[in-house]
Amino acid sequence: MRETFYIAEEQVLVNRCLDGDEQAQYELYQKYVQAMYNVAIRMVQYSEDAEDIVQEVFVKVFRKLDSFQGESTLGAWIKKITVNTTLNFIRKHKNKQTTSIDEGMDLPDFEEDLDTSEFSMAQIHYAIKQLPERCRVVLNLFLIEGYQHQEIADILGITVSTSKTQYRRGRMLLQDILRG
Repeated sequence: MRETFYIAEEQVLVNRCLDGDEQAQYELYQKYVQAMYNVAIRMVQYSEDAEDIVQEVFVKVFRKLDSFQGESTLGAWIKKITVNTTLNFIRKHKNKQTTSIDEGMDLPDFEEDLDTSEFSMAQIHYAIKQLPERCRVVLNLFLIEGYQHQEIADILGITVSTSKTQYRRGRMLLQDILRG
């Protein structure tokens, strides 16, 4: 029952926004802006880029709000727009950080899980920012956003093998950075 109420509550907010209620638009923005910024900043290098992405996301959200069907939560719908907008930004701004990784590259097995409890969130966030762009993006999409390697491969235009290799390399590099 709670889930239905929550979605119904979201639909009321969406309907108010669609009716041009500026207070509702502000409420929607305030409710989701920080979470969407967090999604974007995990994948891009600079906070200014994440801020630009989030602004673009909310322009898209308000333009496409009439297409929200309630098949997922409003937050999940906005998050999908955020991930796609961030990936488009990365594609458009391919920078010097992009690292080419050979699919056949022989990486040692990475069975050992890094105990992150000894590190603060700020240290982990900083370490993730040090990763090469592709490793950082694949790591975030797989670990944090929950995409599977086939989905990541399709989104980024790479092979599944490359996605897995970049993920493994990203985890190894993250471990090295954190253990410094």
